[in-house]
Amino acid sequence: MRYTEAMKRFLISAALAASLTMPLAPAGLAEEDDGFSLMEEGAKLFMRGIIQEMEPAIEELNELSQELEPALKQMMQEMGPAFAELLDKVDDITMYHPPEMLPNGDIILRRKQPEEVEPPEEGGAIDL
Repeated sequence: MRYTEAMKRFLISAALAASLTMPLAPAGLAEEDDGFSLMEEGAKLFMRGIIQEMEPAIEELNELSQELEPALKQMMQEMGPAFAELLDKVDDITMYHPPEMLPNGDIILRRKQPEEVEPPEEGGAIDL
């Protein structure tokens, strides 16, 4: 398992644990009851620990993004016009099946047959 995947799982677990330790009582009651204030303090300490643990991963991700930025810019300069041309040819993406990769590495987009296309809903409203 890659380091970033492990950190994502750790963050999700930590966020879930932190959310379970948050007080369920109204704010005024939380200050009166020592149990809730101790839990709040524990959650704060827990989150500080997570942030400290994540700092190296965040810095590593930042360095990686700085290394990849020139390559991504070059890819956009080279592939951007071809991608725009493809989008001009594809009128409505819902009129096509998902892309398929052939054994030789070619990627094809099959257009749906008229009977495969779902008719638009009555009323003309489109859910986004």
